[in-house]
Amino acid sequence: MTNTPIARELWLRSYRPAPEDGDLTLVCFPHAGGSASYFRPLADALAGVAEVLPVQYPGRQDRRAEPPLTSVSRLADEIVAVLGSLSPRRLVLFGHSMGACVAFEVARRIERDSSGGSHDLRGLIASGRTAPPTLRDTKVRFMDDHAVIAEMRRLNGTDDRLLLDDDVIQMIMPAIRGDYLAVESYRYEPGPPLRCPVSVLVGDDDPQVTLAEAEEWRAHTQADFRLRAFPGGHFYLAEQQDRVVRALAEDLARFR
Repeated sequence: MTNTPIARELWLRSYRPAPEDGDLTLVCFPHAGGSASYFRPLADALAGVAEVLPVQYPGRQDRRAEPPLTSVSRLADEIVAVLGSLSPRRLVLFGHSMGACVAFEVARRIERDSSGGSHDLRGLIASGRTAPPTLRDTKVRFMDDHAVIAEMRRLNGTDDRLLLDDDVIQMIMPAIRGDYLAVESYRYEPGPPLRCPVSVLVGDDDPQVTLAEAEEWRAHTQADFRLRAFPGGHFYLAEQQDRVVRALAEDLARFR
């Protein structure tokens, strides 16, 4: 991926202007099958706190014509290259579910080899995901379309009305399958813990990650660690939006 304005516009979405008095940027990484627009309410809510740049993976919405990337490492490499083309700023990375894996790998690359340009990585916020190297391979990538949709309905992250529309399902299924292949084939390569602080958010009734598994993220930072649980399941973010916004605002202030 060439570091050009076109690449930045493909990968990073800006729904609100950046605050005039700061250089803090929150980069948001979607869940499997998710898109940048999932974070639009968050961008609105945090407009006065930080610039919010959700990531748009290939294979969905306006990037539907592109094949999805089926490797977390490849996604991280592409995103780090795009971030490296931005002007220097303080970065906080926030990923939910699959997005937590991608955000973690982006953070490692920025700290390891300065591929992220001259940015100051201030923190990682991981949501709804077990800490590496713990794996929960649900083998969704091997399921037929009906079983994949049943899994999505179980996690309650997509409007049921969309999942009952055959045309919509055919449109979104390639991205969903590509994302599940990426996250279910992800394997952690051991390395030094992050130098930046790590904050972890989780639903207390999440079938994908227990509180004990979320606590294991502590091993991935040399700095401050904080774990917060919210009422709800895997997509507690929608159920507890106001509380999540407050938690993120607290973390952004703490990471400054």
